[in-house]
Amino acid sequence: MVLRLKLIVVLATIYGTAFSQDLNLIDDNEPQEKIYTIATFKTNRIVNGHSIETVAKNEFDFKISHRFGIVGNGFYDLFGLDQASMRMGGDFGITDNLNIGLGRSTVEKTYDGFIKYKFLKQSKGQKPSPITGVIMSHMGINSLKWTNPEKENLFTSRLHYTHQLLLARKFSKNFSAQITPTLTHLNLVENSSLTNDIISIGVGARQKLVSRVSINLEYYYVLPDQLDENSVNALSLGFDIETGGHVFQLFFTNAYSPFEKGFITDTKGRWVDGDVRFGFNIARIFDF
Repeated sequence: MVLRLKLIVVLATIYGTAFSQDLNLIDDNEPQEKIYTIATFKTNRIVNGHSIETVAKNEFDFKISHRFGIVGNGFYDLFGLDQASMRMGGDFGITDNLNIGLGRSTVEKTYDGFIKYKFLKQSKGQKPSPITGVIMSHMGINSLKWTNPEKENLFTSRLHYTHQLLLARKFSKNFSAQITPTLTHLNLVENSSLTNDIISIGVGARQKLVSRVSINLEYYYVLPDQLDENSVNALSLGFDIETGGHVFQLFFTNAYSPFEKGFITDTKGRWVDGDVRFGFNIARIFDF
């Protein structure tokens, strides 16, 4: 009798262990939930340049961007407030991952448009991805009156293009970083010593300070021997402030132009000389 009880206990133990292992195997074979990272950046611009963020499907992100004059000019022009460049435009979400945008800037009276596609999302779980990837193509048209009598006024001469690969990672709930290899093409350059194709690398970072405020840093490095000697790299430092349906970006930058070709290839101001401008971006999202 005792032997029979011992045998029953042993068999029950073996069966229980096997059943538990089977359950573990079933759990291991169950697909893990894929969790996507959100809010790598607060908005779809870091400062001047695009971030990996996109507007959701059927949403319209209306943006007004201002860059004032040089702060170092002092009280005479009220620390730059007498001079300003502006871009007004908007981004529209065709899908959550595919956006288009249009805008108009006072700089060179430029009309511009872009298309932006998010092909990879940072995620964890099944088939995780460590980064988010986006491609963006931008085109601008200079609509200033033609003032060079020595060159024919061709429409194609007014065009410029920028193509970017945006790669970003949210390292923690408070810190994100992005790198942006960039190719800018100018159909017309000032002289034959300058190149039509300009390669640059943008880097940006966001550090959350409190629940609705973060600090952003953005820098575009242009590879040597591509621009004239007076051009410098664009460096910007600013803050994102979220207030309900609005996101305010307040920043200082040495760039005057609010679109890619401008701030990558035409920046002349030097931080060390005090050639810094105060600016802001205002964004308001509408649902359709």
